[in-house]
This record gives sequence, C-alpha cells and structure tokens, in this order.
Amino acid sequence: MEWQAPAVVLDARPLGESGAVVSLLTEVHGRHAGLAKGGASRAQAPVWQRGNLVEARWVARLPEQLGSLTGELVHPAAALAMEEPLALALLSAACAVAEAALPERAPHRRCFQGLVSLIGRLSQGGGAGAGALLPDYVRWEAELLGELGYGLDLSRCAVTGGVEDLTWVSPRTGRAVSAEAGAPWRDRLLPLPPYLLGQSGGEGPAAWLAGLRLTGHFLARDVFGERPGGLPQARAMLEDRVAQRAAVAPTARTG
Repeated sequence: MEWQAPAVVLDARPLGESGAVVSLLTEVHGRHAGLAKGGASRAQAPVWQRGNLVEARWVARLPEQLGSLTGELVHPAAALAMEEPLALALLSAACAVAEAALPERAPHRRCFQGLVSLIGRLSQGGGAGAGALLPDYVRWEAELLGELGYGLDLSRCAVTGGVEDLTWVSPRTGRAVSAEAGAPWRDRLLPLPPYLLGQSGGEGPAAWLAGLRLTGHFLARDVFGERPGGLPQARAMLEDRVAQRAAVAPTARTG
C-alpha cells in the first residue's frame, strides 16, 4: 500500500528516541497518520510542524497498519506564523479542530481545500492579515459542521420564513431568525454576523468573536460534546485572544 499527496500537518507526537507519529490532512485520503522515522530529530522536526504544507508519501504492507511516512516541506506556515500571535492562534485552532473532528481516512475535500486556502493566505499582511482571515476561518468551521452533518440553516428565518434582516441564530436548531421575530428572545439567541450571509458590514473584533462563538457553540455541543476535554484547547485560546481584542474595540459591531 502506498500513496503520495499534498497534505497539511495537523499534529506530530514524539515516539521513541527520534520518531514521531504524524497526523496529516489530505484531499483524497482524509485525516491520515503515519510514523515518521527521525521525525522528532533536529533535521526533520521543522517539516512536521502543525500547519505546514508538505508533499507526503505513506507506505505500509497492509492498509490497516500505521505505516511509514516521509515528506518534503512545501510551505513553512508554522514558522511564518510565529511572528504574529493571532496568526499562530488561528493556525493552531484550525489544525486542532480538523485533527479532533474529522474521522480518520475519510475524505472531506472541501475542508481540506478550505484549510489549504487559509494557510496559504495566513502569512500575508502580518497581524492585519490574520484578522482579515477570521471571517473565512469562521466560514470554514461552518463548512466543517455541514460536512459532519451538523450544518447551520441560515437561508431564511425559522419563525417567519422570510429572508430579510436575518440577525440571530437559534442555539437549539442552528436556524437563522430575523431581528423582528427574535426580539423577544434576543438574550437567548446567538448573533449572526453578516459575513456568514455573504454580506458586508460588521467587520472587526466584535464580529469575529460573534462568529467564533456561533460556530464554537455547535462544535462544542454536536461534535465534541461526548468527547473528553470538549472543544480543543487551541480553539478556545483563539476565541480568548479575539475576545481580548474585542474588549479594547468597543466601537466594533456584530451587525
């Protein structure tokens, strides 16, 4: 058994003196692990950093085996993100969510393509670039929810059936609610940032935070609710970092 493909490094855990069990995300083979001999060594460790894009080759005698993994670095995303805390937090969160949420060896092409797109643009523009990508990251999480069977329904109001002035999301059903219909229960509803509807407006840390809290609610409940530890720590840390930015940007609006 053998394959070679572009891949995103999701995680690498040391094994033995210098080996590493590496988890990758590929377009065709899904989330796939392998043993990288010498993967924790000084020479190879930079290749297997979380978020890096690599050209990976996996070989095993039987398909159910862990197999042997080698790879060449294509894009050093981890090193490029080190200079900006928000970029590093976004990269770590995306990889941790994909690693923990996606089933092993099941292809999720749109999630892979979306993650590669995020990583490719993350190093452009430093901190400002990372912030500008947060709406795309939230959309990627919404896509992942859909791929796993927990998609949000933001097409029309769950109460009236209308498509105008959609402002809220029901935390129970994941369906959109208009401003007027949701007014009596606004304290119980989740704000819906305009960028999730493909609309402009509501940019800034408060809108980023609203999106993260929206997708985070459904990830925590539907995807990670029965798993020890719940939502990955790296994802929680990204939300905390954005919350700190929103706290010092009181003029930012969610819509």
